[in-house]
Amino acid sequence: MKEQFPSRKLTACVELHTFSSLNQGFLPQYEGALSAADNAVVFYSEHTLKMKGMPPITEDAIRKAFDRPDLIVLTRREDLIKILESQNWMSHNLLMMSSGTFDGLDISALKTI
Repeated sequence: MKEQFPSRKLTACVELHTFSSLNQGFLPQYEGALSAADNAVVFYSEHTLKMKGMPPITEDAIRKAFDRPDLIVLTRREDLIKILESQNWMSHNLLMMSSGTFDGLDISALKTI
């Protein structure tokens, strides 16, 4: 996305949703995946972890795996909405990547997008 639109700011959001993406042993596969983004966000639902019987994941483990100290790690849809609605979207792209729904997020209902 950044290569296609190099003059535009990029906010990239990834939802960790599948068994593999939530597995701490798999997390290192994401290293550098968000390096081109100006703002990088990882979202996961603690409820999803519990439903899948998986152990908790720490924010530090996620930041280390993505190799991005400034990574924003969120577990609540409301916090994701606040981040997205706080952005100025003029000359700014949003990339949402997931096999889930960001905990039921309705992007069309956001105020500023």
